[in-house]
Amino acid sequence: MIDQVEIPEFHPYAELFLVTYLSQGLRVKGYLAIPAGEGPFPLLVYCRGGIRNVGMTRLAWVSRFVSEGYIVFAPFYRGNRGGEGREDFGGEDRHDVLDALSWLSELSQVNKSEIHLFGFSRGAIMALFAAMEFPFVKSVIVWGGVSDLALTYEERIDLRRMLKRVVGDSPQKVPEAYAWRSPIYRVDELSCPVLLVHGTKDEQVGIEHSLRLAAALKDNGKTYTCLFYEGWGHFFSAAVWEEAFSRMFQWCRGQ
Repeated sequence: MIDQVEIPEFHPYAELFLVTYLSQGLRVKGYLAIPAGEGPFPLLVYCRGGIRNVGMTRLAWVSRFVSEGYIVFAPFYRGNRGGEGREDFGGEDRHDVLDALSWLSELSQVNKSEIHLFGFSRGAIMALFAAMEFPFVKSVIVWGGVSDLALTYEERIDLRRMLKRVVGDSPQKVPEAYAWRSPIYRVDELSCPVLLVHGTKDEQVGIEHSLRLAAALKDNGKTYTCLFYEGWGHFFSAAVWEEAFSRMFQWCRGQ
């Protein structure tokens, strides 16, 4: 981390900072929330979904997570909110999580045996790849998460132009580029438990992503838990969100 600026009036029992750090030599930005007290505290890295201004980090979620006593880091990914570079949907921008984990794990306030990753939507790509690279990660939560980018291309006609531009072309033309961005093909490298949370009627990231990921985890002898919410889509009602978050943190504490 090379710079931090406190953002006032965020939470009565936590501090929030806008931080700048280096990822592959690029200045990248994100939020760092730290609970009041001496710590050390568990760490939750919140990998947002979407791309650029679509799906940007939700401060309400950062606040909810820090209220559980976690230090929360939420990278914006490169090219966003004044950061350098250009986001590329789980390509080189995965280093925005990898490089952050290198300095986050050295913070004195962080309990190094309690580092968890949370990936929402396409943020699941970032979280899963980071868990593969860092064996000290204790668990990873995949929430409405993308596991196979070629499947996203099939499902989301509205995203095909963006995917062709960012990835290089269609999965038929550059299958290796889509596979490289698809953590489902590398689940054998995971060493931590995985929690899969998904709405069964999700039309933005179909539940097939979680079903295929669960099958791959099972085939590779990995530990995983599924929380599937019948009838819900990519976003839940406030009451269902709260219930799901509570179950998620209960699961984290049990790992």
